[in-house]
Amino acid sequence: EHIEEAGIHSGDSACMIPPQTLPGVVLEIVRDYVKKIALGLGVKGIVNLQMAYKDGTVYVLEANPRSSRTIPFVSKAVGLPLAKIAANVMIDKSLREQGFTREPKTPYVSVKEVLLPFDKLPGADVLLGPEMRSTGEVMGIDYNLGLAFFKAELSADNPLPLEGMVFISVRDDDKAAAAVAAKKLHDAGLSIIATDSTAEYLRKSGLPVVRVNKIFNGSPNVLDYIKIGEVRLIINTPTTKQSVRDGYQIRRAAVDYHVPYITTIQAAQAAADAIRKAKKDQVTIKALDEYHKEVYYS
Repeated sequence: EHIEEAGIHSGDSACMIPPQTLPGVVLEIVRDYVKKIALGLGVKGIVNLQMAYKDGTVYVLEANPRSSRTIPFVSKAVGLPLAKIAANVMIDKSLREQGFTREPKTPYVSVKEVLLPFDKLPGADVLLGPEMRSTGEVMGIDYNLGLAFFKAELSADNPLPLEGMVFISVRDDDKAAAAVAAKKLHDAGLSIIATDSTAEYLRKSGLPVVRVNKIFNGSPNVLDYIKIGEVRLIINTPTTKQSVRDGYQIRRAAVDYHVPYITTIQAAQAAADAIRKAKKDQVTIKALDEYHKEVYYS
């Protein structure tokens, strides 16, 4: 299950195994669609399907009879050499012969996060979209989504803070979700600064927020706080032409000053949960093969 919504390239989206928010009935529909499409296409080996779920309906976006870069992540998550199994199928060694006829399941959560090259590309904007921009990926594993996501962000050189100041500036459609994330961050002991409309919305939601100027309105603005090292996390989802220009400067400053940044509201919610969990619970430290011993089949 991808953390970002459809519209962000799948190669740039964080994802998790097993799915954490999709209803069981949706997963059954997915299993049914995958089986029917794979058999209908006569695929021998791996088929890569992308689907979207909205308002009770599962949509098939595309089906590619090939592997994808998600396969190494899935293999590590469940402890199976999926590429090898698929290669054997391609030379007519059946799944039954290989003893692989049941679905592997895990009691832990695995999160894939991407590595983005923007620190090597001066001046590039970090906004994610339909074109893939990542150059690698990492993963984090733990027994809940929050801690697994926290580990993944740490591995991706985008470490989430456990204290300090968070800057939030989001588009109108994201404000309600941002308020939920901001409350979790506040409850975890972090302070919040925000620009005009976001600050007003968060205050109406009962949160203590320090308002800062938009960049084109002068100081004090978020760039001032970034440059002196006070901002520890940036959450920015732009919309208008002006906010895109402001947002570019903010996101670029985040890269240049090594401040973790988030550009989608779904990732902001995941990050808030991760910070809250990391402050409350101890992260699990164990070898990958120790996790694999807990895989079961159904």
